[in-house]
Amino acid sequence: MIFSLFKKRPEKTTAHPATGTGSKETPPPETGRVDDDQEASLADEFSDDFRLTQSSFDLQIDAELDPVDAPAEEAAVLFANDQDRAAQTVLENALGQPPSGPVERLWLMLFDLYRLSGQRPAFEAKGIEYACAFEKSPPAWGGGGEAESAPSAQASKGGSVLFKGDLLGDNVSSFDAARQALGKSGTLRLDVSKVQRIDPKGCACLLDVLLYARRNRHGIDLKGKDALILLVKEAVEAGKKETPAVGKECWFLLLELLQQQGRQEVFEEHAIDYAMTFEESPPSWDAGRVKAPETAAREAVAESDAVSDGDAYVLSGEIESSRFADLPSFAQERDALLIDCAKLTRIDFVSAAGLLNLLTPMRGAGKEIVFRHPNHLVAELFRVVGLTGVATIIFARH
Repeated sequence: MIFSLFKKRPEKTTAHPATGTGSKETPPPETGRVDDDQEASLADEFSDDFRLTQSSFDLQIDAELDPVDAPAEEAAVLFANDQDRAAQTVLENALGQPPSGPVERLWLMLFDLYRLSGQRPAFEAKGIEYACAFEKSPPAWGGGGEAESAPSAQASKGGSVLFKGDLLGDNVSSFDAARQALGKSGTLRLDVSKVQRIDPKGCACLLDVLLYARRNRHGIDLKGKDALILLVKEAVEAGKKETPAVGKECWFLLLELLQQQGRQEVFEEHAIDYAMTFEESPPSWDAGRVKAPETAAREAVAESDAVSDGDAYVLSGEIESSRFADLPSFAQERDALLIDCAKLTRIDFVSAAGLLNLLTPMRGAGKEIVFRHPNHLVAELFRVVGLTGVATIIFARH
């Protein structure tokens, strides 16, 4: 996937006027076009010898962009390209605008840049201006950090049970353990990631637990839901009538799991298959049970905090031209993908674009994706490449 930022631009396209005096310090390239050799090189963006540099492309800001978007994008790409002083100049000059909600985004980017480059006096001086402009406390030099009470508070809300053995009707002890844990806490995280085999009666038993939780307004979450859905899909066969008392339960479990994931299109495909198989109306899609993406994403973050950092894919330091080869297998084992950016200082454009290539099909398959606690410069780059279209970004409190 080659991004529009790297494509040839029509010769008549005009660039947004420069936002400050930074051009003296970091002069722009002589042309705003990418020649054929450069474009071919960028098509192979992950070649071993590729390094994104100032000469690789000329950032152009379309004239119709929001006044805040233009300097934010320019500063983000400059910072990603290791041009900190140029990015700082862009942000400082842009903050001459009247303070408003959207402009605060630029202030937060500048605070992060001061912090990452060790400019504490400038950080504190700007903090006074921020407090006067927005009538609230500025970010702390330490970065605000995580909400310390969140993990313990979330962990105390409910239990976690590993489903032992397979999803078989004679595995009575595992189903009893799940019911007892759910009855005690009212909230349960049931780990079914170790399940390798299922049978119709086992599907019926798990469906009973899920429906019991829904009727009593208990919270239940299945870890390993994606792999379980694949097993259940293999157990049902469209057009093949099965014993109604048992066979339908596999279909019902499949539809219930798809409903929980919010995958309406896939749900309706299998509902049609059910109708053809049993010649009767299938369960209906319930739009009221689908959580807003932001709500689901925030719950995924809280859940991962409560369990362990091992459930988060961690990005740290400065990342350049990374392929993220281990990310697909990591994501495959989890229902929601949490990417922890708290220790990430910088990521270049090519790596951010690579993340988009990997995450887009995952999001299309229904997986919730969250970037947790990136700095505002990194978050703005994510917005530039389009990652905010497939993932939710949650900032640390400052």
